[in-house]
Amino acid sequence: MSGKDEYYNRAKQQGYRARSAYKLKQLDRELELLPYGATVVDLGAAPGGWMQVAAEEVGSGGRVVGVDLQRIDDIEDVPAAVETVRGDMTEDDTKAEVREVAGGDVDVVVSDMAPNMTGEYNLDQARSVYLAQQALATARDLLTPGGHFAVKVFEGPDFDAFVEDVEESFSFVRVTSPDASRESSSELYVVGKNYVNAPVAAGDTLTVTVEDEGKEGDGIAYVEGFTVFVSGASEGDELEVEIEDVKPNYAFASKV
Repeated sequence: MSGKDEYYNRAKQQGYRARSAYKLKQLDRELELLPYGATVVDLGAAPGGWMQVAAEEVGSGGRVVGVDLQRIDDIEDVPAAVETVRGDMTEDDTKAEVREVAGGDVDVVVSDMAPNMTGEYNLDQARSVYLAQQALATARDLLTPGGHFAVKVFEGPDFDAFVEDVEESFSFVRVTSPDASRESSSELYVVGKNYVNAPVAAGDTLTVTVEDEGKEGDGIAYVEGFTVFVSGASEGDELEVEIEDVKPNYAFASKV
C-alpha cells in the first residue's frame, strides 16, 4: 500500500477531514507544538483536518480558531472550543476578527497553506514562499511571547532566506518533513518555538539606566518596557551595555 493510500484510508477510518491531519500529529509528537490549554490559530484551515488535531491536543482548556476564505463546516466531538473566521488573513479586518474570536493571547499559529498549483515548479515554489511569509507576518502580529509557529514551504530558491527570517523571531527553529508527506513532495515544514518579541537583539550596544536589582544580584534595566538583566551593575547606574542573549520575556547584557 502506498503512503498516500495509507494516510488517506487512515483519515477516513479515524474521522479526519484530510490526510494532512497526520502531518500535524507528527509535528506535534516530534516538537511538542500544541501544549494543553493553548489557543491555536490555523491559517488556510479548510477543510479542517488540522483544526481537528489541534483541538484534540490542546484539550478542554484550549481554543482553536480556523481561518480561510472557504467555508469550514462545523467541527464537533472535540474537547476544545472551536471557531472559524471566513476571510483573508492578510487583511487587517480579518486579523482584528481573529484577535476578537481568540479572546486574548494566541499561543500557536500554524499554516498548511499551499498555492493553487500551475505545474510550473519555480512559480509554485515562489508562491509557496510568499504564503509562508504572510503566515510568518501573521504569527508576529498575533503570538504572545514564547509562542510557537509551524508553516509549510516548498523547497527551492529563497527557502533558506525564509528560514533565516523565522530564526530572527524564534529562539528555536527546526526544518522537518513528516512521514505523512508524500515521497514525491518537495514540501518542508519550518517550526519556530519560543517567540521573541523584543526591542533588542544579541550584539546590540545601548545605554541603559539600572532601575532595580534582581534576585541573583544583577541590575535590571528596561528598554521599551522589556527587561534587561545587566551583570555586575547596581541600581542607579547609567552605563553602556552589550546584549548577549535574548529570551522571550527578557535579555542578558554585560557592561561594555
